[in-house]
Amino acid sequence: MAKTVIFTQEAEDDAHRGYSWYESKHIGLGREFITLIDACLQSISRNPKLYQVIYKDYRRAIVRRFPFSIIYEETDTTVTIYAIFDCRQNPDKW
Repeated sequence: MAKTVIFTQEAEDDAHRGYSWYESKHIGLGREFITLIDACLQSISRNPKLYQVIYKDYRRAIVRRFPFSIIYEETDTTVTIYAIFDCRQNPDKW
């Protein structure tokens, strides 16, 4: 059974920034970015334990085609998305 996905404000801001940047580079690329983020989120929702633990209970899912990863934490009924992290940045930033 799929779990409910909850976004922090920071994660929503990350997605918006990524969309805007890709869309400014090529019309339609931002939409493709969001489509692949959504596909990754659906996979996380269906099977949150599939992805690598990176620190304590935090996990990371890699987004296909784009240099982004989704940082999240799972509870019994929900998955909280903390960041949609641009992997071109310093990892210490997160």
